[in-house]
Amino acid sequence: MKRLLLSAVMFLLLVGGAYAGDAPCKQTYGDGGTVYKVATGSPGELGLLKVLADTFNAKHGTTMCWVKAGSGKSLSLLKAGDVDACMVHAPAAEKQAVADGWAVDRTLIGSNEFYIVGPVSDPAGIADAKDVADVYARIAKAQALFLSRGDNSGTHKKELAIWKKAGINPAGEWYVVTKDFMMATLKRANAEDGYFMTDSSTWIMGKKDMDRIKILFRGDPMLINTYHALAAPAGAPKHELAVEFIKFLDSPEGQSIIADYGRKEYGEGMYNDAAYAKQYDH
Repeated sequence: MKRLLLSAVMFLLLVGGAYAGDAPCKQTYGDGGTVYKVATGSPGELGLLKVLADTFNAKHGTTMCWVKAGSGKSLSLLKAGDVDACMVHAPAAEKQAVADGWAVDRTLIGSNEFYIVGPVSDPAGIADAKDVADVYARIAKAQALFLSRGDNSGTHKKELAIWKKAGINPAGEWYVVTKDFMMATLKRANAEDGYFMTDSSTWIMGKKDMDRIKILFRGDPMLINTYHALAAPAGAPKHELAVEFIKFLDSPEGQSIIADYGRKEYGEGMYNDAAYAKQYDH
C-alpha cells in the first residue's frame, strides 16, 4: 500500500508540474526523488537533453523535467523561478540576465550553426549571395516565401538581427510567421517551397525527409549559434543542483556526449563542443 501511495504521489508530481513554478513538463527523465526543471528548445526536441539527463540522473538519483521552450521563453521562465536552469542561444539576453542578477554560472557548452534552406530552384538567387544580409535582401526583393518562427526564440532573435543588418523590415504575404518550433517550421518550408533559417542540428536529423528544399547558404560568422547554460541564482530552491548540472555539461563526460550526439545515426555530430564553440563566443 505504501508503495502504491508513493507511486501515485510521484505520478502527480511528474504530470502535474507540481514543482517550483507552473511551467509544464514536456518530458521527464529519471525516477529519482529530487526533481529539477530545465528549459530548452532544440536540444530537447532532438533528443540530446535526454542523453545528458540520463547520465546525470544516474549519478545523482534525480529526475529532470524538460520544459520545452525557445531561448526567449526559457530565460523568462528562469527569471520567474519556474525552472532551475536553461540551455539557450541568445547571448545578448543571457549577458543581461547575469548582469541583472537573476541568472548565474553562464557556461559555454557547445554550438551548431544556422543554414538558410530553400527551394531547389532558388527563385531569390541566394546561393550567390555575398553574406547573410545579402541573402535576406534578395529574398525580400523577390518577395519569395520566407518562414519565420516569430516566437522570440534564439532563432527568431538571430533572424531579426539579420533583417536589421540588411536594413529591411520584413512584411507582406511573402513573410509568414509560424509561431512553431524548428522541426515543424522546417517541414512546412519543405511542403510549401519556402525559405527558412534552420539550425544545423535540426537539418541533420530531418534532411532525409526534405525532398523539395536544400541548403542554399551557410558559413557567414553571423550564423554561428553558441549555446550556454545558466542557473537560477543562490537562494533558489534547486540552485546547487542546477549548478551541478551545468558543471556536468562542462565536464569531459558531458562535452563528449554533446560532441558525439548523432554521429552514429547520421554520420556526423549534431553539435560542436565548447572548445570548438569558443572561437565564436563573443
